[in-house]
Amino acid sequence: MTDLLLKDECYRIVGACMEVHRTLGCGFLESVYQEALALEFNYQNIPFEREKLIEINYKGIKLAKHYFADFICYDKIILELKALSAITSDHEAQILNYLKATGMEVGILVNFGEKSLTYERKVFNK
Repeated sequence: MTDLLLKDECYRIVGACMEVHRTLGCGFLESVYQEALALEFNYQNIPFEREKLIEINYKGIKLAKHYFADFICYDKIILELKALSAITSDHEAQILNYLKATGMEVGILVNFGEKSLTYERKVFNK
């Protein structure tokens, strides 16, 4: 059996998300979960950057258009938050594009909008 890339770090991130969801439940805006999760990351000593700028390059040229990842954790993992009734393939494509743009390999897509927290771990192999 193959070990998962950044398994322990992803486990801690998802655990913090579960704590936020357990405490707040569903029904809030994404920004509420983002603020609460930043507090929870601090409580659990999980290193993070909030609303990190992601630049996009086209054939070696930096584009004026850029994105902001909700969180970058451990300088290695992109965390994208949603507060929706369901995750779609568009949301999955979004995090894969973030991984491609940054060269990072692991991303987690978390949805706080359902009665139970849902999440998907995505890996982008260069």
